[in-house]
Formats: sequence, C-alpha cells, structure tokens
Amino acid sequence: MIIAVDFDGTIVEHKYPKIGREKPFAIDTLRRLASEGHKIILWTSREGDLLEDAIRFCKERGLTFYSVNSDIPMGSLTFSDKTTSTKLVADVYIDDRNLGGLPDWGEIYGIVNGARRHSHHKHHHKRSFLSKLFGR
Repeated sequence: MIIAVDFDGTIVEHKYPKIGREKPFAIDTLRRLASEGHKIILWTSREGDLLEDAIRFCKERGLTFYSVNSDIPMGSLTFSDKTTSTKLVADVYIDDRNLGGLPDWGEIYGIVNGARRHSHHKHHHKRSFLSKLFGR
C-alpha cells in the first residue's frame, strides 16, 4: 500500500513551526509498515527549512520516506507547472484532521493490515450509523 502521513499533529504533537514531541509509537509503527513493504509518503504543508527539519527528525529516528509531498519516488521528482499534478495519490491518508480524529497508532497499524476486518465481520448484523439515521 501507499500510505500518506501528515507530520504535525500526526507523527509529532502539533507545535508548528517547532517540532513537537513524537506521538507514542508513531515512528515505530511507520518504520514497521515500511519494513513490511508499504511505501510511506510524508504529506505535510511544511516547506523549505521547516520541511527539511521534519525529514531530518524522522531520519534520525530511522524513518526514511518513499517520497515527500509527492507520489513520485525520492530522487526522480521534477516539478513542472504544466505536467505535474499536485494531487497526491495514496491508498491511505493518515492525518490528525481526519473526520473523527486520529486513532492511536496501534489501531492505525491494525487498520492498514486488515485486522479490523475480523471485528467488523463479528458485528456485521448491526446497522450502521447512516442506516439508522436514514431509516434503512
């Protein structure tokens, strides 16, 4: 899978423009997902030196990214206003601004690896929130 992950508020506590403390298990989880073959993309609004600081922070903790703010692999990125889309394509987006907030990193790992399917399967007879809301 290709996994796009935000930095501020997701990998670290939100202290922008400073770098906050690492969120518990964030980098460990991302390193593990990368070691399992997932492509991890840093997806952040940081630019310039602030972006370099975030990349360095992660690299010092053993986390390197497949790419940064792009789905094109590191080292092969060239921007052209006419030929490169700014839309980032990924299978999963992990961000503290998700509807419902950011799950803990253990739950994120389980979701990415499909562990949630088992608990969903057990409760398939329950009606969803939307079906209850709309009476279906």
